[in-house]
Amino acid sequence: MATPEDHALAEALATTAGNLLCEVRARLADEGATRQELREAGDRQAHDLLMAALATERPGDAVLSEEGAAHRVHPDRSGAQRVWIIDPLDGTREFSEPPRTDWAVHVALAEGGLPTVGAVALPALGVTLSTDAAAEATEFSPVPDQPRVVVSRTRPPAEALAVAEALGGVLVEMGSAGAKAMALVRGEADVYVHSGGQYEWDNCAPVAVAAQVGLHTSRLDGSPLTYNHADPYLPDLVICRAELADAVAATLSGLL
Repeated sequence: MATPEDHALAEALATTAGNLLCEVRARLADEGATRQELREAGDRQAHDLLMAALATERPGDAVLSEEGAAHRVHPDRSGAQRVWIIDPLDGTREFSEPPRTDWAVHVALAEGGLPTVGAVALPALGVTLSTDAAAEATEFSPVPDQPRVVVSRTRPPAEALAVAEALGGVLVEMGSAGAKAMALVRGEADVYVHSGGQYEWDNCAPVAVAAQVGLHTSRLDGSPLTYNHADPYLPDLVICRAELADAVAATLSGLL
């Protein structure tokens, strides 16, 4: 069972890794680093920081990281009840394009396959959103007449376009998965529909935080999002305002 200390740890780690990434980005950009060099340095240094911290703070827990070796398993997570699922830098493309702010750090804990703890840092905005009970509660405004549907700025999925059309919504282009999900948590968007490929580290922390504030979270077919599978591929998800869940599901059911 997750403890208050687990929630606080996730928030602290995401924030600390985000601060490091801001420092790395500024320094390397000043030195004239290429975008590829920015991506590689950010990924590596944030991963090392988070792995070292979890090894110290939660030595008995398994960790699944996007940047980890050996199928992202450290230590063996098969059958593990507690698994930290982290994305040290979500949105490497956006990170490598200063001054873009739509990139994130994800730190989550899955217990028995369910996301129970999560923190998503938006370092360039100086914000971390988390499942910590002490976090400020989100007060949502009424859903606008034209719901805001967040999509990738380069490859919006057909399902998201169909939902936007069915709802009479407007598209909002944004970078990383964490930034998109947190736009809903922050009341800046209303629907996030993704298909075409993600992994557990892309959405575990965002889903935990979104669920904490009362947003609907699921797979495209309405089934629950579960974690710590042998294959971490988790290709699709829906996060949306609860008031829109039925309408979104009805649209998607006609496509699946």
